[in-house]
Amino acid sequence: MTDQEYMQYALEEAKKAATLGEVPIGAIIVYEEEIIASAFNLREKLQTTSSHAEMLAIDKANESIGSWRLENCTLYVTLEPCPMCAGAILQSRIPRVVYAASDPKAGCAGSVFNLLQDNRFNHQVDVCAGVLEQESSELLSAFFHALRQKKKQQKLDKNESN
Repeated sequence: MTDQEYMQYALEEAKKAATLGEVPIGAIIVYEEEIIASAFNLREKLQTTSSHAEMLAIDKANESIGSWRLENCTLYVTLEPCPMCAGAILQSRIPRVVYAASDPKAGCAGSVFNLLQDNRFNHQVDVCAGVLEQESSELLSAFFHALRQKKKQQKLDKNESN
């Protein structure tokens, strides 16, 4: 399969998050051309800081392989990893990350920082950015637009009841 085909699976995970009211970010991990883990954001549902799609997928992949080392794996994620997720990627020794949309506010695979390719660490990651970027960006934009509209309507409803 191609990077685009794998990213489509990550986008399906992101859509699952959106249906639950979670920020629509999805991730999958591929090992030997097989998807061994998939996940989506669950921070609101679980109320845990680390419930990002990447973190949950890494945990599932560790269990699948039976090791903390995820060598020979590729992580596909719909939004550029944040500092926490980039750190977990480095620690798990994932050699390759493919992401869709850049994150100019918190991205650590090239936007704000590039933790994944910093040669001061003992492990660097091959990064491929922009795979199905438009689809991911549109999903995120639509989610946040709907969230703003909902908050605006709640404010109007509150003002009307006073």
